[in-house]
Amino acid sequence: MPFDYIPPLLTHNNKKIVLCVLDGLGGLPMIMGGKTALETAKTPNMNRLAKEGMIGQTIPIRPGITPGSGPAHLALFGYDPLQFDIGRGALSAAGVGLKVNQGDVAARGNFCTLDKDGMIIDRRAGRIPSNESLPIVKKLQGVQIPGVTVEVEQVKEYRFAIVMRGPNLDHHLEDSDPQVTGVPPLPVKATRKEAESTASLFNQWILEAKKVLADEPKANGITLRGFATDPGLTSFKDAYGLHAACIAVYPMYRGVAKLVGMDIIQFEGEKPQDEFNTLAQHWNDYDFFFVHIKKTDSMGEDGNFDGKVHIIESVDQALPELLNLKPDVLIITGDHSTPCKLRSHSWHPVPFLLWAPETHRPDEQDEFGEGACSHGSLGTFPALNTIPLALAHAEKLIKYGA
Repeated sequence: MPFDYIPPLLTHNNKKIVLCVLDGLGGLPMIMGGKTALETAKTPNMNRLAKEGMIGQTIPIRPGITPGSGPAHLALFGYDPLQFDIGRGALSAAGVGLKVNQGDVAARGNFCTLDKDGMIIDRRAGRIPSNESLPIVKKLQGVQIPGVTVEVEQVKEYRFAIVMRGPNLDHHLEDSDPQVTGVPPLPVKATRKEAESTASLFNQWILEAKKVLADEPKANGITLRGFATDPGLTSFKDAYGLHAACIAVYPMYRGVAKLVGMDIIQFEGEKPQDEFNTLAQHWNDYDFFFVHIKKTDSMGEDGNFDGKVHIIESVDQALPELLNLKPDVLIITGDHSTPCKLRSHSWHPVPFLLWAPETHRPDEQDEFGEGACSHGSLGTFPALNTIPLALAHAEKLIKYGA
C-alpha cells in the first residue's frame, strides 16, 4: 500500500479531480538571464489559475536524481518509485493491451538496421513509420519457440512490445541494445542465476526472429530493453478510493496508468483539444482523470525551444474546454523537467499548479512559470504528495486522530 494511513481517512463525495501532466514541463533558459519555455509561452489561462490558486514545485524522485518517465509518473500517482520498481517493458506492453501477469516477462523492442556483417548501422531502423512497421510486427507474431508462449504487439513507429509466458521465468535480464552503432546487438544476459534459462529462451526467440526479418531493407534486426514483470501494485482504487481514468496518446503512459488500475479511454486525435474533448465525454463516469500531454517532452529532447513553447500554448488555448466542466480540483504539472538546453530529462524541480476554488488558499504569485513556482506557497515538495494534496482539496479525507 503506497500510504497505509490514507485508506482509513477516505470519505466519498462527488467531487472531481483532474491531473493534467505536461510531460517534461520544467525547463531552463537557453541563455543566462533568459526565460524558460513555460515562462516564454503565452498562457493567460494558466496564469489566471496560478493567480487564483496555489503554486510550487515538485521533486520527482529525490533531489539531484534525473527520473525516467515511468518512475516519475509512479511518483505523481503516489507510488514511491524507489520502492515500486516497474521496468519499461511492462509499461510498454500494458500500454498496447498486452496482459502482463506476475511471472510473465515483458520487454520493449526496437527494430534496428544491420549491415551484412550483422553490425547495427541504425538503432531505430530509420524511424520507420507505424504503417510500415505494422506488417513487420505481424511477422514477429508468428515466431514461437518450444516451452513458452510469446506475444508481440506494435507500440509506435520502430517500437514494439513482447511478452513471454511460461513456467519459472525470471525478468532479471540485461538489455540487448548496445546503445551505439557499429557493433552487433548484445545477447540477452541474466543478472542472476535464476534468470539464465529465461535469457536463453529470449536469445532463441531473437535468433528465430532474425530469420523472418532477413529480407527487410531497414528493420532486419531487433534489440530488447527494459525486461520486467507485473510488480503487483495496490490498485489506485484501493489506495485512494478513486475511480480513475487515463487519457493519453502514447502507449507507455497508458501502460503505467493501467498497471495501477486506471481505466484507459480510447480516442481519436493527438491534440490537447482532442484529449479535453474526450474527458468531457466521460465526465460523469469517473471522479479522477489523468490527462497526459507528450509533446512538451519531445520538443525538449529535440532541443526545440519554440516547439515546446507552442505545445504549452496549445494546452493553454484548450483549457477552457476543461474549465467549463468545473473540476473541483485541477492540478497542472509535469512528470519531470526536460530542458531544451540539455536535450534530455533533468533533475530540476517541476512547476506545479493546484487550483481548487472551494478549498485552496491563494498565494501572492500571479503567473505559472519556474521562477514564480520557486516562490509559491506550496514550496518545494516530493511529487509523492500530489495525490494526498488532491484528495484533501477535494474534501475526500477525514481528520486523522482524535
